[in-house]
Amino acid sequence: MVRLLLRTLIFLLSATLGLLVASWLLPDVVLSVSGFIVTIVVFAVAQNVLSPFIMKITARNAPAFLGGVGLLSTFVALLISTLFTGGLHISGWQTWILATLIVWLVTALATFLLPMFLLKKTVNRARTPSTNLPI
Repeated sequence: MVRLLLRTLIFLLSATLGLLVASWLLPDVVLSVSGFIVTIVVFAVAQNVLSPFIMKITARNAPAFLGGVGLLSTFVALLISTLFTGGLHISGWQTWILATLIVWLVTALATFLLPMFLLKKTVNRARTPSTNLPI
């Protein structure tokens, strides 16, 4: 249960970072404050659900494109978030391409690096020998 909660937290944080970085770097990516949380949750759930589905379809029908599954699922999750929430607006085809690349890269890096920072204390505690040995 704790592992599931940590994975969910890391996935939501990585989605948040990805969308925030894209909105900071690209003027045509607008995140509204009122719909921010809903947009993050919709994006994270959409990407989490779509990635395995797109991976399975791609592996069966076009295995040469497996490397693009993350980019495709990020694009579709951005599209769903834009269509079904009022918190995200992306305009211009160049912005769509750049936003997809930025969000994909930031979420991939964050998903890899966040566990190291969030679990650092736990790992350090496990590595240090306890001085309170039972007698």
